[in-house]
Amino acid sequence: MIIIGKSEKMKTGFEKLSETIVHYSLDVKPNDKVLITCTSECKPLVLKLIDAITAAGAVPIVKLGDDEIDAYSLQHTSDERIRLLADMAEFDVDHFDCFIHIRYTKNEYETKNVPAEVRRKLGEAKEHADDIRINERRWTLLNYPSVVDAYKAGMPTEEFFQYAVDVMNVDYKRMYDAILPLKELMEKTDQVRIVGPNTDISFSIKGIPAIPCCGKANIPDGEIYTAPVKESVNGTITYNTTCPYQGNIYTNVSLTFENGKIIKATCDQDNDKLNEIFDTDEGSRYVGEFSFGVNPKILDPMGDILYDEKILGSIHFTPGRAYKDAFNGNLSSVHWDMVLVQRPEYGGGEIYFDGKLIRKDGKFVLPELEALNGLQK
Repeated sequence: MIIIGKSEKMKTGFEKLSETIVHYSLDVKPNDKVLITCTSECKPLVLKLIDAITAAGAVPIVKLGDDEIDAYSLQHTSDERIRLLADMAEFDVDHFDCFIHIRYTKNEYETKNVPAEVRRKLGEAKEHADDIRINERRWTLLNYPSVVDAYKAGMPTEEFFQYAVDVMNVDYKRMYDAILPLKELMEKTDQVRIVGPNTDISFSIKGIPAIPCCGKANIPDGEIYTAPVKESVNGTITYNTTCPYQGNIYTNVSLTFENGKIIKATCDQDNDKLNEIFDTDEGSRYVGEFSFGVNPKILDPMGDILYDEKILGSIHFTPGRAYKDAFNGNLSSVHWDMVLVQRPEYGGGEIYFDGKLIRKDGKFVLPELEALNGLQK
């Protein structure tokens, strides 16, 4: 029997990954308190993280969870339980300097029956703690590879596990250096136009910072994001990857905007359910993020946004909340990353900055950006 994650090659990969997370992503310092939340399946990586954190003179604490139990508990959540969960979240941000959250997927639909009202109330109750955790603490989120992930990626199990470790262990410093010219260009740009199959959309990014993401928060990583000026978005975008959200999967999602607001939303599944999400609150029909995916080892979607939003030659255009460091004024409990891949095998497309072509069929055409084309031929 093959025990996933126990091979010598996998152990070496986890050692490298744990060193990256502790010393590069989180920059763990002596006496830092580091909270690791995970499931028991993640043990091989967690042991390496404990070693690296301890060697750095910091204090690791591990909190084990179970997705099925957690989802079942949410289905039976009272207002009092929501209050207690919010108090626990406040305790965590008061007592820990760094957070590592390792997800392990056994069932994408585990939380499907959690009532929308419970999600809303819990999100509101934890808003303060979540804001501190995201914006004032050091944190890293990653997926421990699972058989379900391998199935979604269409790969044999062992092949996917090695792929996942390789993808997570890219050279993030090199990526950061290569992305800086794109950051400079984005921050000088006013008008953006994206064209492709069933897509022609325009908006402004003037005055909004561009933020490189190169291994500090998400693993795997590889993107640079900004946000559109809130009411500047006009036109239609059609996404060619699956769009998972709260236990449901949507495909061929197409959004039409007028003065920043989604006025029409369709998909291959339940349009009413899709539109319910965009009716969650005042900000859920506006866009909070525009981002380029640049990870050179992620080429195809697998239905997991942590991977898919980093696909080489992709963009994601995200209805809902804007990040504080690239803020366009939009607030929402929704932040739904939706991905459009523009490499030729996915239909191609062009992106223009102030009328000038900067990327065609997923490949940057400006000399100063060519290093971002990675493995693409």
